[in-house]
Amino acid sequence: MSVLGLAAAYLIGAIPVGYIVARLSGIDIRAAGSGNIGATNVLRTLGKLPAIATLVGDIVKGVVAVSVARAADPAPSWAAAGAVLAIVGNCWPVFLRFRGGKGVATGFGAFLALTPWATAPAALVWLVVVATFRYVSLASVMACVCLPLGVAVLGYPRAAIIAAAVAAVTIIYRHRDNLGRLAKGKERRLGERAAA
Repeated sequence: MSVLGLAAAYLIGAIPVGYIVARLSGIDIRAAGSGNIGATNVLRTLGKLPAIATLVGDIVKGVVAVSVARAADPAPSWAAAGAVLAIVGNCWPVFLRFRGGKGVATGFGAFLALTPWATAPAALVWLVVVATFRYVSLASVMACVCLPLGVAVLGYPRAAIIAAAVAAVTIIYRHRDNLGRLAKGKERRLGERAAA
């Protein structure tokens, strides 16, 4: 049951919400804008409502993935592994030949279920950075750095701390191209539309 729970966590995380939302609008999001299936590219390509649907869907699947892993085995290590696998599923979904998103919204949902109090400071950092600089990628990386620190300081189990660290490394790795563009001053700011 424990292994099945982890497999389910990956598969739930792998549901390509942004791809599905864009397909309902007649667009393959992988061929538009940055090619990413996440909410930021959906926003730039299709607008606010599809982006909100993508964001909410990705957060919900993170929550559900951890809940399923926890239901299969209540040990903290299994729920923590479920959080990591949900993010892995989002980033490398089997349904899209392992070409997925960057794991931010799904990771937020996963840790909202796993370590709810630690997500608050990370979310605050994200909001402050976006409001100040309007770079979603920079905000996401900064929030990822904050998350494992918050999990550790708030006294969550060691498995959760390790999961938060692995999640942070994974998501930051997925933003490596964004970080390169930031360094060159070529990263798009929030609200800038993608080229047609």
